Amino acid sequence: MNGNYDRRMGARGAALVAAVVSAWCFGFSGSAAKFVGAAGLTPLQAVWVRMAGAAVLLAVVLAVVRPGALRIPRGRGPFFAAYALIAVAGVQALFFLAITRLPVGVVLLLEYSSPVLVVVWVRSVRRIRLPRAAYAGAATVVAGLCVVVEVWRGLALDGVGLALGLVAAACCAGYFLMSDGYASDVHPLGLIAWGLAGAALVLTPLAAPWDLPWSAFGGAVTVSGHTFPAVAAALVLIGVATVLAYGTGVYAVRHLSAAIGATFASLEVVTGSLIAWFLLGEHLGVPQIAGGAVVLAGALLAQSATSGVSRTTEDSAAQRAARPGESTALSRSFASRASAPAAEGDA
Repeated sequence: MNGNYDRRMGARGAALVAAVVSAWCFGFSGSAAKFVGAAGLTPLQAVWVRMAGAAVLLAVVLAVVRPGALRIPRGRGPFFAAYALIAVAGVQALFFLAITRLPVGVVLLLEYSSPVLVVVWVRSVRRIRLPRAAYAGAATVVAGLCVVVEVWRGLALDGVGLALGLVAAACCAGYFLMSDGYASDVHPLGLIAWGLAGAALVLTPLAAPWDLPWSAFGGAVTVSGHTFPAVAAALVLIGVATVLAYGTGVYAVRHLSAAIGATFASLEVVTGSLIAWFLLGEHLGVPQIAGGAVVLAGALLAQSATSGVSRTTEDSAAQRAARPGESTALSRSFASRASAPAAEGDA
Protein backbone atom coordinates (compact mmCIF):
# COMPACT_ATOMS: atom_id res chain seq x y z
CA MET A 1 0.00 0.00 0.00
CA ASN A 2 2.83 2.37 0.85
CA GLY A 3 4.33 1.64 -2.54
CA ASN A 4 1.12 2.67 -4.32
CA TYR A 5 0.89 5.82 -2.22
CA ASP A 6 4.48 6.73 -3.01
CA ARG A 7 3.85 6.22 -6.72
CA ARG A 8 0.74 8.41 -6.60
CA MET A 9 2.59 11.15 -4.77
CA GLY A 10 5.50 10.85 -7.20
CA ALA A 11 3.16 11.16 -10.18
CA ARG A 12 1.46 14.16 -8.58
CA GLY A 13 4.80 15.84 -7.92
CA ALA A 14 5.88 15.24 -11.52
CA ALA A 15 2.57 16.68 -12.74
CA LEU A 16 3.05 19.83 -10.66
CA VAL A 17 6.52 20.28 -12.15
CA ALA A 18 5.05 19.73 -15.62
CA ALA A 19 2.41 22.40 -14.95
CA VAL A 20 5.09 24.93 -14.01
CA VAL A 21 7.20 23.99 -17.04
CA SER A 22 4.13 24.39 -19.26
CA ALA A 23 3.47 27.88 -17.90
CA TRP A 24 7.08 28.90 -18.55
CA CYS A 25 6.98 27.47 -22.07
CA PHE A 26 3.74 29.27 -22.89
CA GLY A 27 5.31 32.40 -21.42
CA PHE A 28 7.71 32.60 -24.39
CA SER A 29 4.78 32.98 -26.82
CA GLY A 30 4.43 36.75 -26.76
CA SER A 31 8.11 37.62 -26.84
CA ALA A 32 8.97 35.08 -29.55
CA ALA A 33 6.00 36.31 -31.60
CA LYS A 34 7.24 39.89 -31.46
CA PHE A 35 10.66 38.81 -32.74
CA VAL A 36 9.01 36.86 -35.56
CA GLY A 37 6.86 39.91 -36.33
CA ALA A 38 9.95 42.12 -36.41
CA ALA A 39 11.31 39.84 -39.15
CA GLY A 40 8.50 41.05 -41.41
CA LEU A 41 5.59 38.67 -40.73
CA THR A 42 2.11 39.95 -39.99
CA PRO A 43 0.49 38.75 -36.74
CA LEU A 44 -1.72 36.28 -38.62
CA GLN A 45 1.25 34.99 -40.62
CA ALA A 46 3.18 34.49 -37.38
CA VAL A 47 0.35 32.52 -35.78
CA TRP A 48 -0.04 30.46 -38.99
CA VAL A 49 3.66 29.55 -38.90
CA ARG A 50 3.25 28.60 -35.26
CA MET A 51 0.16 26.44 -35.82
CA ALA A 52 1.33 24.77 -39.04
CA GLY A 53 4.87 24.15 -37.78
CA ALA A 54 3.70 22.74 -34.46
CA ALA A 55 1.07 20.55 -36.16
CA VAL A 56 3.64 19.02 -38.49
CA LEU A 57 6.17 18.49 -35.69
CA LEU A 58 3.67 16.91 -33.30
CA ALA A 59 2.06 14.77 -36.02
CA VAL A 60 5.46 13.40 -37.10
CA VAL A 61 6.39 12.56 -33.49
CA LEU A 62 3.05 10.83 -32.85
CA ALA A 63 3.18 8.96 -36.17
CA VAL A 64 6.48 7.43 -35.05
CA VAL A 65 5.82 6.96 -31.32
CA ARG A 66 2.04 6.44 -31.06
CA PRO A 67 0.24 6.45 -34.43
CA GLY A 68 -3.07 5.42 -32.86
CA ALA A 69 -3.24 8.81 -31.13
CA LEU A 70 -3.94 10.46 -34.48
CA ARG A 71 -7.14 8.50 -35.04
CA ILE A 72 -10.33 10.61 -34.93
CA PRO A 73 -13.07 8.44 -33.35
CA ARG A 74 -16.36 8.14 -35.21
CA GLY A 75 -18.74 10.96 -34.39
CA ARG A 76 -16.05 13.17 -32.85
CA GLY A 77 -15.44 15.27 -35.97
CA PRO A 78 -17.59 18.25 -34.88
CA PHE A 79 -15.86 18.36 -31.50
CA PHE A 80 -12.42 18.31 -33.14
CA ALA A 81 -13.53 21.12 -35.49
CA ALA A 82 -14.87 23.27 -32.62
CA TYR A 83 -11.69 22.66 -30.64
CA ALA A 84 -9.54 23.77 -33.58
CA LEU A 85 -11.65 26.87 -34.24
CA ILE A 86 -12.18 28.13 -30.68
CA ALA A 87 -9.61 26.55 -28.38
CA VAL A 88 -6.66 26.88 -30.75
CA ALA A 89 -7.22 29.28 -33.66
CA GLY A 90 -9.35 31.74 -31.67
CA VAL A 91 -7.06 31.90 -28.65
CA GLN A 92 -3.82 32.13 -30.60
CA ALA A 93 -4.90 34.49 -33.40
CA LEU A 94 -6.58 36.96 -31.05
CA PHE A 95 -3.60 36.84 -28.68
CA PHE A 96 -1.18 37.60 -31.51
CA LEU A 97 -3.35 40.47 -32.74
CA ALA A 98 -3.75 41.91 -29.24
CA ILE A 99 -0.01 42.02 -28.47
CA THR A 100 0.51 44.30 -31.47
CA ARG A 101 -1.51 46.94 -29.60
CA LEU A 102 -0.85 46.15 -25.94
CA PRO A 103 2.09 44.96 -23.79
CA VAL A 104 2.38 41.18 -23.56
CA GLY A 105 1.77 41.20 -19.80
CA VAL A 106 -1.49 43.16 -20.11
CA VAL A 107 -2.81 40.82 -22.83
CA LEU A 108 -1.98 37.82 -20.64
CA LEU A 109 -3.85 39.40 -17.74
CA LEU A 110 -6.90 39.90 -19.95
CA GLU A 111 -6.70 36.37 -21.36
CA TYR A 112 -6.42 34.77 -17.94
CA SER A 113 -9.60 36.36 -16.72
CA SER A 114 -11.06 33.26 -18.40
CA PRO A 115 -11.65 31.40 -15.08
CA VAL A 116 -14.26 34.05 -14.32
CA LEU A 117 -15.97 33.40 -17.65
CA VAL A 118 -16.02 29.69 -16.83
CA VAL A 119 -17.81 30.47 -13.57
CA VAL A 120 -20.32 32.71 -15.38
CA TRP A 121 -20.95 30.02 -18.03
CA VAL A 122 -21.50 27.29 -15.47
CA ARG A 123 -23.96 29.41 -13.48
CA SER A 124 -25.92 31.13 -16.26
CA VAL A 125 -25.94 28.48 -19.01
CA ARG A 126 -25.70 25.20 -17.09
CA ARG A 127 -27.78 26.60 -14.21
CA ILE A 128 -25.41 25.20 -11.60
CA ARG A 129 -25.35 26.58 -8.07
CA LEU A 130 -21.81 27.47 -7.04
CA PRO A 131 -20.23 28.54 -3.73
CA ARG A 132 -20.23 32.25 -2.92
CA ALA A 133 -16.44 32.19 -3.17
CA ALA A 134 -16.74 31.59 -6.92
CA TYR A 135 -18.66 34.84 -7.34
CA ALA A 136 -16.32 36.67 -4.98
CA GLY A 137 -13.42 35.56 -7.17
CA ALA A 138 -15.21 36.77 -10.29
CA ALA A 139 -15.88 40.17 -8.74
CA THR A 140 -12.24 40.39 -7.64
CA VAL A 141 -11.01 39.73 -11.16
CA VAL A 142 -13.32 42.40 -12.60
CA ALA A 143 -12.02 44.89 -10.03
CA GLY A 144 -8.44 43.97 -10.89
CA LEU A 145 -9.08 44.42 -14.61
CA CYS A 146 -10.52 47.87 -13.92
CA VAL A 147 -7.21 48.76 -12.29
CA VAL A 148 -5.19 47.24 -15.14
CA VAL A 149 -7.01 49.27 -17.81
CA GLU A 150 -7.11 52.39 -15.57
CA VAL A 151 -10.80 53.10 -16.01
CA TRP A 152 -10.44 56.32 -14.03
CA ARG A 153 -8.45 57.70 -16.96
CA GLY A 154 -11.03 56.74 -19.56
CA LEU A 155 -9.37 53.44 -20.60
CA ALA A 156 -5.72 54.40 -20.92
CA LEU A 157 -5.05 51.24 -22.91
CA ASP A 158 -5.81 50.78 -26.60
CA GLY A 159 -9.53 50.05 -26.98
CA VAL A 160 -9.19 47.65 -29.91
CA GLY A 161 -6.40 45.76 -28.16
CA LEU A 162 -8.54 45.57 -25.03
CA ALA A 163 -11.47 44.12 -27.00
CA LEU A 164 -9.22 41.56 -28.70
CA GLY A 165 -7.81 40.51 -25.33
CA LEU A 166 -11.27 40.02 -23.83
CA VAL A 167 -12.48 37.93 -26.79
CA ALA A 168 -9.28 35.89 -26.46
CA ALA A 169 -10.27 35.32 -22.81
CA ALA A 170 -13.64 33.98 -23.96
CA CYS A 171 -11.93 31.56 -26.34
CA CYS A 172 -9.52 30.57 -23.56
CA ALA A 173 -12.51 29.76 -21.35
CA GLY A 174 -13.78 27.57 -24.19
CA TYR A 175 -10.39 25.85 -24.27
CA PHE A 176 -10.63 24.91 -20.57
CA LEU A 177 -14.25 23.77 -20.88
CA MET A 178 -13.58 21.65 -24.00
CA SER A 179 -10.33 20.25 -22.60
CA ASP A 180 -12.43 18.75 -19.82
CA GLY A 181 -15.05 17.61 -22.29
CA TYR A 182 -13.56 14.89 -24.45
CA ALA A 183 -14.28 11.21 -23.90
CA SER A 184 -11.71 8.51 -23.22
CA ASP A 185 -11.62 7.40 -26.85
CA VAL A 186 -9.92 10.70 -27.77
CA HIS A 187 -6.17 10.86 -27.21
CA PRO A 188 -5.24 14.31 -25.82
CA LEU A 189 -2.08 14.69 -27.90
CA GLY A 190 -3.96 13.61 -31.02
CA LEU A 191 -6.63 16.21 -30.21
CA ILE A 192 -3.93 18.88 -29.92
CA ALA A 193 -2.25 17.81 -33.16
CA TRP A 194 -5.51 17.93 -35.11
CA GLY A 195 -6.49 21.14 -33.35
CA LEU A 196 -3.25 22.78 -34.47
CA ALA A 197 -3.68 21.48 -38.02
CA GLY A 198 -7.30 22.63 -38.13
CA ALA A 199 -6.35 26.05 -36.81
CA ALA A 200 -3.70 26.41 -39.51
CA LEU A 201 -6.28 25.43 -42.13
CA VAL A 202 -8.84 27.94 -40.82
CA LEU A 203 -6.25 30.74 -40.76
CA THR A 204 -4.83 29.99 -44.21
CA PRO A 205 -7.14 32.34 -46.18
CA LEU A 206 -6.51 35.14 -43.65
CA ALA A 207 -2.77 34.63 -43.19
CA ALA A 208 -2.02 34.13 -46.91
CA PRO A 209 1.06 31.96 -46.27
CA TRP A 210 1.88 32.05 -49.99
CA ASP A 211 2.91 35.68 -49.42
CA LEU A 212 5.15 34.88 -46.46
CA PRO A 213 8.59 36.55 -46.64
CA TRP A 214 10.41 33.23 -46.23
CA SER A 215 13.77 34.88 -46.84
CA ALA A 216 13.32 36.82 -43.59
CA PHE A 217 14.02 33.65 -41.61
CA GLY A 218 17.60 33.71 -42.92
CA GLY A 219 18.43 36.97 -41.15
CA ALA A 220 18.54 38.33 -37.62
CA VAL A 221 16.11 40.66 -35.88
CA THR A 222 16.68 43.18 -33.11
CA VAL A 223 14.01 44.13 -30.59
CA SER A 224 14.72 46.40 -27.61
CA GLY A 225 18.47 45.94 -28.06
CA HIS A 226 18.33 42.13 -28.17
CA THR A 227 19.30 40.42 -31.43
CA PHE A 228 18.30 36.86 -32.37
CA PRO A 229 18.22 34.87 -35.62
CA ALA A 230 14.66 35.00 -36.96
CA VAL A 231 14.62 31.23 -37.50
CA ALA A 232 15.62 30.69 -33.84
CA ALA A 233 12.68 32.82 -32.69
CA ALA A 234 10.35 30.80 -34.94
CA LEU A 235 11.70 27.51 -33.60
CA VAL A 236 11.19 28.67 -30.00
CA LEU A 237 7.65 29.69 -30.90
CA ILE A 238 6.92 26.30 -32.51
CA GLY A 239 8.90 23.85 -30.39
CA VAL A 240 8.95 25.43 -26.93
CA ALA A 241 5.91 27.75 -26.74
CA THR A 242 3.57 25.32 -28.54
CA VAL A 243 4.54 21.63 -28.71
CA LEU A 244 6.41 21.42 -25.40
CA ALA A 245 3.96 23.79 -23.69
CA TYR A 246 0.87 21.85 -24.78
CA GLY A 247 2.51 18.47 -24.12
CA THR A 248 3.52 19.24 -20.53
CA GLY A 249 0.20 20.99 -19.94
CA VAL A 250 -1.78 17.92 -21.02
CA TYR A 251 0.33 15.69 -18.79
CA ALA A 252 -0.28 18.01 -15.83
CA VAL A 253 -4.06 18.19 -16.30
CA ARG A 254 -4.40 14.42 -16.71
CA HIS A 255 -2.56 13.76 -13.44
CA LEU A 256 -4.05 16.63 -11.43
CA SER A 257 -7.49 18.06 -12.24
CA ALA A 258 -8.87 20.56 -14.71
CA ALA A 259 -9.25 23.22 -12.01
CA ILE A 260 -5.73 22.81 -10.64
CA GLY A 261 -4.30 22.71 -14.16
CA ALA A 262 -6.09 25.92 -15.10
CA THR A 263 -4.91 27.58 -11.90
CA PHE A 264 -1.29 26.72 -12.63
CA ALA A 265 -1.78 27.91 -16.21
CA SER A 266 -2.37 31.37 -14.73
CA LEU A 267 1.35 31.41 -13.95
CA GLU A 268 1.82 32.28 -17.63
CA VAL A 269 0.79 35.82 -16.69
CA VAL A 270 3.84 36.06 -14.45
CA THR A 271 6.29 34.14 -16.63
CA GLY A 272 5.21 35.89 -19.84
CA SER A 273 5.49 39.31 -18.22
CA LEU A 274 8.95 38.53 -16.82
CA ILE A 275 10.21 37.23 -20.17
CA ALA A 276 8.77 40.25 -22.00
CA TRP A 277 10.31 42.56 -19.40
CA PHE A 278 13.75 41.01 -19.98
CA LEU A 279 13.63 40.52 -23.77
CA LEU A 280 11.37 43.36 -24.90
CA GLY A 281 11.84 45.96 -22.18
CA GLU A 282 8.07 46.11 -21.62
CA HIS A 283 7.99 47.57 -18.13
CA LEU A 284 4.53 47.46 -16.62
CA GLY A 285 3.32 50.43 -14.63
CA VAL A 286 2.32 50.34 -10.97
CA PRO A 287 -1.44 50.07 -11.82
CA GLN A 288 -0.76 47.10 -14.14
CA ILE A 289 1.36 45.31 -11.52
CA ALA A 290 -1.12 45.97 -8.70
CA GLY A 291 -4.13 45.14 -10.86
CA GLY A 292 -2.40 42.00 -12.11
CA ALA A 293 -1.92 40.78 -8.56
CA VAL A 294 -5.63 41.35 -7.88
CA VAL A 295 -6.61 39.54 -11.11
CA LEU A 296 -4.49 36.51 -10.20
CA ALA A 297 -5.92 36.45 -6.67
CA GLY A 298 -9.46 36.56 -8.01
CA ALA A 299 -8.77 33.87 -10.61
CA LEU A 300 -7.30 31.59 -7.95
CA LEU A 301 -10.29 32.18 -5.70
CA ALA A 302 -12.77 31.47 -8.51
CA GLN A 303 -10.94 28.30 -9.52
CA SER A 304 -10.48 26.96 -6.00
CA ALA A 305 -14.18 27.48 -5.32
CA THR A 306 -15.05 24.94 -8.03
CA SER A 307 -12.05 22.65 -7.63
CA GLY A 308 -13.99 20.20 -5.47
CA VAL A 309 -16.49 19.72 -8.28
CA SER A 310 -13.91 19.55 -11.07
CA ARG A 311 -11.85 17.16 -9.02
CA THR A 312 -14.52 14.49 -9.56
CA THR A 313 -13.37 14.20 -13.17
CA GLU A 314 -10.58 11.95 -11.93
CA ASP A 315 -13.03 9.65 -10.14
CA SER A 316 -15.26 9.54 -13.24
CA ALA A 317 -12.48 8.40 -15.58
CA ALA A 318 -13.52 4.75 -15.41
CA GLN A 319 -17.16 5.64 -16.06
CA ARG A 320 -16.16 7.80 -19.03
CA ALA A 321 -14.13 4.91 -20.46
CA ALA A 322 -17.07 2.54 -20.10
CA ARG A 323 -19.59 5.00 -21.59
CA PRO A 324 -17.64 7.29 -23.95
CA GLY A 325 -20.79 8.48 -25.69
CA GLU A 326 -22.24 10.08 -22.60
CA SER A 327 -21.87 13.73 -21.63
CA THR A 328 -18.56 14.89 -20.20
CA ALA A 329 -17.36 14.16 -16.70
CA LEU A 330 -17.43 17.85 -15.87
CA SER A 331 -21.05 18.11 -16.97
CA ARG A 332 -22.05 15.02 -14.99
CA SER A 333 -20.22 16.17 -11.87
CA PHE A 334 -21.88 19.58 -12.03
CA ALA A 335 -25.24 17.95 -12.70
CA SER A 336 -24.89 15.70 -9.68
CA ARG A 337 -24.00 18.71 -7.57
CA ALA A 338 -27.02 20.62 -8.87
CA SER A 339 -29.41 17.77 -8.07
CA ALA A 340 -28.11 17.50 -4.52
CA PRO A 341 -29.33 19.82 -1.77
CA ALA A 342 -27.45 23.09 -1.71
CA ALA A 343 -24.58 23.09 0.73
CA GLU A 344 -24.31 25.80 3.31
CA GLY A 345 -22.72 28.85 1.74
CA ASP A 346 -23.92 28.08 -1.77
CA ALA A 347 -25.53 30.90 -3.69
